[in-house]
Parts: sequence; C-alpha cells; structure tokens
Amino acid sequence: MGRLEKLAGWFILLEGWRRLWAAFALGLISALALAPVDLVPVMFVTLPGLVFILDGVYGDARRSFFRTLLAAFAPGWWFGFGYLLGGLWWIGNALLVEAELFAWALPLAILVLPAGLALFFGLATVIARMLWSEGWGRVMALAFALGATEFLRGTVLTGFPWNTLGYTAMPAALLMQSASVVGVYGMTVLAVPIFALPLVTLAGPGRGRALKRPPLLLALLLLAAHTGFGAWRLATNPEDNDGTIRIRLMQPDIDQREKLTPGNEALVLATYLDVSRQAPAATGGEASGLNDIDYLIWPESAFPFLLTEEPQALAAIAELLPAGTRLITGALRAEPGAAGNPRGKVYNSVFVISDAGEIEEASDKTHLVPFGEYLPFQDLLEAIGLEQLTRVQGGFEPGSQRRVLQAASSRPFLPLICYEVVFSGAIRDNPTAQSAASWIVNLTNDAWFGHTPGPYQHLRQTRVRAVEEGLPIVRAANTGISAIIDPMGRLVAKLPVGMRGTADGRLPAAISTTFFIRFGTWIFATLLAISLAGSLLFRGRRSN
Repeated sequence: MGRLEKLAGWFILLEGWRRLWAAFALGLISALALAPVDLVPVMFVTLPGLVFILDGVYGDARRSFFRTLLAAFAPGWWFGFGYLLGGLWWIGNALLVEAELFAWALPLAILVLPAGLALFFGLATVIARMLWSEGWGRVMALAFALGATEFLRGTVLTGFPWNTLGYTAMPAALLMQSASVVGVYGMTVLAVPIFALPLVTLAGPGRGRALKRPPLLLALLLLAAHTGFGAWRLATNPEDNDGTIRIRLMQPDIDQREKLTPGNEALVLATYLDVSRQAPAATGGEASGLNDIDYLIWPESAFPFLLTEEPQALAAIAELLPAGTRLITGALRAEPGAAGNPRGKVYNSVFVISDAGEIEEASDKTHLVPFGEYLPFQDLLEAIGLEQLTRVQGGFEPGSQRRVLQAASSRPFLPLICYEVVFSGAIRDNPTAQSAASWIVNLTNDAWFGHTPGPYQHLRQTRVRAVEEGLPIVRAANTGISAIIDPMGRLVAKLPVGMRGTADGRLPAAISTTFFIRFGTWIFATLLAISLAGSLLFRGRRSN
C-alpha cells in the first residue's frame, strides 16, 4: 500500500469526533486559498480529504436512514464551519470600532455567522451522500451538491455569497477569465473535480492504469482549459490605457471611530477636500488640483452628516471642483417623514455632484447588510439591547431599484455600494443596466474591518465581478483597497490598505457582452446537470 493509499485510508477510518475535527481542520486549511494568502495548492489536499471522510460515512451501512443522513451532514457542516470561520473571522473587527457598545456580540459575529452559513455545506454533503458510490462519480456528486448549495447560500433570504468556494480557483487575473463564461457559481462546480480528482484517483488501490486515466484526464483538461482560456483572453484583450474619461480616486484613510466621533464633521470634510487636491504619490503627491479630471470618486457614506442639510459643505465641494469635473460620492439621503419624525426614511446612497455644488442624481443601496445596516426582527432584537452598527435610528431603508446614473456622460454607470458588488449578476439581472451601463462604480467603507483579510477578499470578488460583467469597475474605499479595474480583472490603478492619497487613471473601455451575461443562468444549470449525470454514470467505474 502506497503513501497516498494510507492517507486516504486514514481519513476513511476516522470515526466520531476524530472524523469531525478532521473535517473542521480541512475546512480551516481551505480558507488559506482565499485572499490575501492565496495558498491555492491546499485545495488539492483538502477537498480530496473531504471525499475520503465521506467515503467513511458511505462505508458504514449499520445506520438507519436518518442516522445516515446525520452522519453525512456532520462532516459537511464542520468542514463548512472551518472554511467560513477561517475566511470570515475578521468580521468581528467591526464590533471593536465601538467596543464599549458591541464587544459583547463578538462571539455572535465570529462563531454564530459561520455556524449558520455552514448549514449549506452540511446540506451539500447530505445531497452528495445520496448520490455517493465507489466510483469517481462521487467527486461529481460533490461538485453538483456544492455548486447547488453555494448558489443557495448566496440567494436564500438576503443571501451571503462572501467567499463562495469558486473564488479559491481564481487567485489572479489569468485564472479569473473563466468567470466571463460560467460565473463564480459555475466555477464552484468546476473547481471540485479540478481539485479533488487527482488525489482521489491516485490514492486509489492499483487496479490498472486504464481505470485511472479518465478522471485524471478530466481534471487535467479542466485545469488546462481554465488556464489556457485565461491566457488567450488576456492576450487578445491588452490593457487599455487610452480612455478619454479621466478618474481620480480619493482614499482618505480615516479611522472609523474617528469618523463617528461627534464634533469631527468639519475635520472629516476638510480631510476629503485636502486629499482630493493631491496628485498621486507616484507623481510626488503635491497639491495639483483637479483640472484634468472628469470624475473625482469618494468612498461610501463619506459624510458623517446629511449633505443636503449642510449647504456650506456643498459650497466647499463646488469650490473644489473645476469646471466640467463631477464628484461621485457616497452619502446618506433622507426623505421627510410624518410629524414627530422629520427625517423619515434614511438611505445609503450614491450622489453625483456638479461643479456648481448641485446634487444632479442619486441612487440608493438596495441590498442592505443584515445587522450592519438594518436589524432583522428589529423589535425583538432591540428589546434585548441589540442595534445595528450604523446606529441610524430604525436602520436604513433599502432602495426600490438600482438606478443607472448618466452623470452628464456618454458612458452611464451602475452604482454598487459596499457588499452589493459580491452578488453575482448585478448587470445580468438588471435589464436596464444591461442595456445602458458601460461601467460600475463601487463605493465602500472597509474601515470597519481594519488591516485584516476582509478588504483583500472584497477586492478579489470585485475583480471577478468585472470579469463576469465585462465592464470596468471604479472602486473607492475609505481605508483601501481603492482601484480602477478593467474588464479582465486587471488593476489599472490601486491604493493599498492604510494609505492616504489619490490615484489617477483613465476609465478602461467595456468589452462585448460576455457569455455569462447572455447565458449565465443556462450555463450554470448545464454544469449542474452534467455533474449530476456524471455522478450517476460513473457510479460503478471504480478507480480507487
């Protein structure tokens, strides 16, 4: 028996808590494949390890049907809990911004959120167990199950698709291009055989090379197609630095606690104005004005006040902007309410402000962050002392629809605020945006998460959105990472985490409509159907 067979046998023979702790460890290690570590090779071990653990569940026929399903659910849940804990622990940092108010909820953020989301991984291994066999089709069963349940994780209730498993196969622009065809959920389906088939096949007992060739060849072909398509697409779409629209990103790098401190409103605005005048650090960083800039971009919720109630702030912006330059900024927007509630509804919005200091257009955030921007079951949770992090009385209201903003340009844009950009299909699922938008503006405030993996993961997912949609994305973040991203997911300009300053660049051109935009839903459904068929077709073709 070879070393790989012994490794597989060790996982298969695990029982009880040893099996569950092993599944948890495999999931935790899998999180190393995410940004910013990007240790993707671990996936070639961790996913096969999960397959071997499920082999052990499959091999134990002594249980009742219910106990069999529970035995299949448990390792999937523990794997998912490890993966999500390792990938999302940094969310707890948001509760430390005002620790005196929210530190008590730290265990809820760090443990309860991953535990709840891990239910989808448990469901995946239950589905896979129902399709399990001794052949290499069991890997296809896992691909089908994880693809379907990761889609559900990003959709059910409000959805939370952060760190969808497919991102582990897309650490660089070269490996992001497949998303232009299959999207991140389709990439999840394809990633499972790419990562799992080699070790699962090679760790099988030697029953003839002929039986091992098909799964190894499939994994090799999928990997070659994934990388080859990326290389071809990048080569045939060189970087476009000749755009006519000139962009300046302004990254103020203001600590979130400082921004929230009452009395700092004037200081925050002054910082924005001063930094906006600076030339990029690459050209010396000296004050240079904005005469050559078409759009100045500020981050999400830029102002710790209602801009419409502060005419002197709008006047200062008008003084900053030269003729023809417009400001695209995040801001709070309020609608008048009934008597006794003069502000009424409050929205997290994007404003387009002219050089005269006039708000020309606005669009409201439609997909709010649970517990951050609104409280599910608000009356119940407020009764026990829980409030949303933003501390806007009553929480934010969701916008009725995403609006494409013209911004006095021949290239209208679709605004996506904060984590709206992590939801796949923002353009595909919006007919107006699909026909009108030629770029995306993503405004965010990742200061909540400090110097953790959060901002890096957010940028990674934003880059994949650009590839899926075939549109450039201009991203402004309070503390980083701000960037101009071309439709290939390449970084045209960038401001790293923790840097105060500006970055200038030209808006890259959009490319022709991607296959994902036109056929993404059908392609994903087809991949699920193929993986399901593969799980049934190769049930008895044993290669291990």
